[in-house]
Amino acid sequence: MKAILRGMMNTMNAVKPPRMTALRELHEAETGGPFSILIGTILSARTKDENTAKVVKKLFSKYKSAHALSKAKVKDVEKTIRSIGFYHVKAKRIIDVASIINSKYKGKVPSSMDELLQLPGVGRKTANCVLVYAFDKPAIPVDIHVHRISNRLGLVNTKTPEDTELELMKKIPKKYWLEINDTFVMYGQNICKPISPQCTVCKIKNYCKYYKTNYAS
Repeated sequence: MKAILRGMMNTMNAVKPPRMTALRELHEAETGGPFSILIGTILSARTKDENTAKVVKKLFSKYKSAHALSKAKVKDVEKTIRSIGFYHVKAKRIIDVASIINSKYKGKVPSSMDELLQLPGVGRKTANCVLVYAFDKPAIPVDIHVHRISNRLGLVNTKTPEDTELELMKKIPKKYWLEINDTFVMYGQNICKPISPQCTVCKIKNYCKYYKTNYAS
């Protein structure tokens, strides 16, 4: 796994150093606490990373805590986040989540999978993102990029992100889990794209089942 992760980074740096993912950007920010990462992950669904980062920054300049966001009006939050997809649904959802964090957890985001999954609109991918980016706890968040690349490489042969997560957890040593989402997402956005992946520049194609099936002579 180490060779694959390093090969991905070497490929991206050789082609064009990638920008940080939205969640990594939140993680690195001075104000990037667990609550902003939780809300940022919810907002990131079906939204480009650049847009997510801008919206989260704008949102938290107005609502700096779970308490503040829990008291916000839906219409006001909608205006703030309207540049992202499904902003009507997401505005209500993040206010509901903020209310639970504020009342049940005294403003602090829980750090266990079971408790995170009880929050409205939080599935395994979101919960795993919070564990990784907010708490540095080993987990494997599987989005469309992680699912696609894992199958292309032949690390798994799965139909759903949930199955991919379970298979990767079995096969990949835990010491690499924290790196997987961040590296695979950047690779999926920049190199191993859904259509016309850049196999010619890829430094891990010798490990890749997709390349061997489609291009290797």
